[in-house]
Amino acid sequence: MNDPIKNIWYYIVVQNPETSNEQFVGFTGKERIVPFIPAFKSKEIAQQCFLIMPKDIMNNKYEIQAIIKEDLIDHAQKNDYEVFLLDDKGSILEKLS
Repeated sequence: MNDPIKNIWYYIVVQNPETSNEQFVGFTGKERIVPFIPAFKSKEIAQQCFLIMPKDIMNNKYEIQAIIKEDLIDHAQKNDYEVFLLDDKGSILEKLS
């Protein structure tokens, strides 16, 4: 039997997908209280927010990818990041981890 909590999918931005430098896009810095990975409820919301995210499009490729909630949270915790659900304008809706 599938556990519905474990089957929740979110969308994240991946930098340099399918390369040895692949990583989840996360944010740190003086203006951030904690380092975090932004997550989104849909690919469309992620794409809209991606347009206003700071990024280096000259040196990196970016792709929106789906990930299971527990894998996302596990990865974030191993790298000392929190996970926040964002809307299309980049506002935090809730903390996921």
